[in-house]
Amino acid sequence: MASVAPSLPLFYNDLMPLNTRDHANWRARGADKASWLAGVHAVPLTVEEFPQAGRHFPIIFASGDNPVPLALMGLNEGVNVFVDADGTVTQGVYLPAYARRYPFMLAKLQPDTDELSLCFDPSCGLIGDFTDGEPLFDGDQPSDATKAALAFCEQFEQAGQRTQAFLDEIRKHDLLMEGEVSIQPNNGGEPFVYRGFQMINQEKLRDMRGDVLRGWAQSGLLPLLYAHIFSLELISQIFGRQMEQGKAPALQPIA
Repeated sequence: MASVAPSLPLFYNDLMPLNTRDHANWRARGADKASWLAGVHAVPLTVEEFPQAGRHFPIIFASGDNPVPLALMGLNEGVNVFVDADGTVTQGVYLPAYARRYPFMLAKLQPDTDELSLCFDPSCGLIGDFTDGEPLFDGDQPSDATKAALAFCEQFEQAGQRTQAFLDEIRKHDLLMEGEVSIQPNNGGEPFVYRGFQMINQEKLRDMRGDVLRGWAQSGLLPLLYAHIFSLELISQIFGRQMEQGKAPALQPIA
């Protein structure tokens, strides 16, 4: 029952492969709160989520050589304006698939193979040798709950591959630029300036060749770019929510 990954992604404190030998009688409890999201200000997104997520959050790209798309749920480290400290999520807000798959994920058990296995975070408090919850196995076969978790994780991995193809395309055309946002508080004073993220360079997008834009329109990539661009208008709303909640931002990067 050892962990399988020395370097763990966001939310995960440990990873353990799910198997009948160790977990034959274990169950999974449903979660009415998302405690793992509390205090997390930026959550990875897949491109398929841009249209829906962009109605709720600004969509930005992480800085550096691997510009992962992120849903911005707060402007500062440790601040999530949509999730309370106990994990209560604002009603009606969209939850990124990255957050919804927790505590499960697919991971390599052997570094020299591409095979992925269903794993879970044993520290989550949602999976264990409980008397309540959904069984993880039906005899020596995965239960319906486990099959559903596996299917969701597989869909997420496929969406991740499509997201990488999207990122490869925009990087090929050098469309990303360093972002900067300046917000003037209502009570005056110095503006809050946020950096440390990337965004689409709209000037380069306007100057893109017509045949490239037509191809992007036909493939569905162009609407995704504009979903990102339009979502940036929500940064001021996130700032306003932070002020209303008494979580005044500090002058530091947002990603």
